[in-house]
Amino acid sequence: MGHYILNCFLLLLPIFIWNMIFANKLPIKYTDKAQWDNIPKLLAALENTLRTIVFLVPVLMILDLGSDRAILGLIIYIVGIIIYFVSWGVQIYRPDSSWSKSLLGTMAPAYTPFIWLNGIALIGKDNFLEIPNFSLFYFIISLIFVIVHSFHAYISYNQNKA
Repeated sequence: MGHYILNCFLLLLPIFIWNMIFANKLPIKYTDKAQWDNIPKLLAALENTLRTIVFLVPVLMILDLGSDRAILGLIIYIVGIIIYFVSWGVQIYRPDSSWSKSLLGTMAPAYTPFIWLNGIALIGKDNFLEIPNFSLFYFIISLIFVIVHSFHAYISYNQNKA
């Protein structure tokens, strides 16, 4: 039973904690109202469905750092969360900087998760269901989620810059 607890969902906990602590410190352009009011309902539904899948699938992925691939995944994951945290930090502590006001800077919290999600895909090569190529599935679904999430951020940026 203990080995089921050691799953890749544990790698999402720092992200959840970070988001809970700092989400209310983000500039107004990131508030629910600013982010969701003018987003097409189909896009919002797709994004939220993909987010749910991306955050629940790691429960099925075995957390085992016993291979070179998993160690590489851990390095990518750590670098990815640092970049993700910095992308938030710049928005919080330097909201008037040219980076924070730019399209790339505003969208950074939406597209940088792909780095740490890719790390999770490499770490979670094996799964409890023994489905072949499961990490490839996670990689692809994460990529699709980040594309949709980034498109949402792009729409929000264009609507809120006016």
